[in-house]
Amino acid sequence: MKNETHKDCCGNMFPDCLHLKDNVPNEGKVFTVWMKTPKGSVLPVHSDRSIEINHDQWEECQQCADFDSCYKLSMAKIALESAVAS
Repeated sequence: MKNETHKDCCGNMFPDCLHLKDNVPNEGKVFTVWMKTPKGSVLPVHSDRSIEINHDQWEECQQCADFDSCYKLSMAKIALESAVAS
């Protein structure tokens, strides 16, 4: 059942950290994670990990009436994903 009181993007500031893909942008509403692996590598080694912030989207999110709730839900999802991944 869809909650009609929140926007579809609510709780999605960060990408899904349980399913990060290599060499493509893993995008959330505000934050993007890159997991770069060397070409031809057969080992699960990431030579470069980086995070990008969409500052314009961050400013837009802060103006949203649901910002506090969305931020808390986004952080709760990150905490749960971290627990599951450990």
